[in-house]
Amino acid sequence: MEPPVPLPQEPPPRPRSHTVTTTSSSFTANLSASSSTLAYDREFLRTLPGLLMVTEIVLGLLVWTLIAGTEYFLYPAFGWVMFVAVFYWVLTVFFLIIYMTMTYTRIPQVPWTTVGLCFNGSAFVLYLIAAIVDASSVTKELDSHNYNSWAASSFFAFVVTSCYAGNTYFSFISWRSRTLQ
Repeated sequence: MEPPVPLPQEPPPRPRSHTVTTTSSSFTANLSASSSTLAYDREFLRTLPGLLMVTEIVLGLLVWTLIAGTEYFLYPAFGWVMFVAVFYWVLTVFFLIIYMTMTYTRIPQVPWTTVGLCFNGSAFVLYLIAAIVDASSVTKELDSHNYNSWAASSFFAFVVTSCYAGNTYFSFISWRSRTLQ
């Protein structure tokens, strides 16, 4: 008979240290240091892109409220116009806040000139399609008491489209100057 094999014993617990070490990444340090003050750029609203953006917000709001006050849900074409108008209205308000608070300076990882070009270019194209759909869907036979609202929304949709075209041009100029540097 063989002698029994002793079971391995656990080592005695070590006394715990009361020292806590913390580290922070440079990203969080930079983020906390740069977000302590909120910048506000009043001069942005005095530039042509800023004025166009405010015009897009005001007239875009007018486009979707003129349609929303009718029975647009009975006609799918006006649902598309509502989607484009509300979607780009919300995003334009979002970008206005980003530009007014100079958030783009705090997040340098985002290529803001490319984002602005893509946003304004897509807004121009989709708003142009929506304005054409809106204008081609307005007839007196459809529903006579909604005719004036739909006709006015069509007019303002084309005006907003031209504003997005202008901002697309300015975004392209800004993007092109960044890529040539």
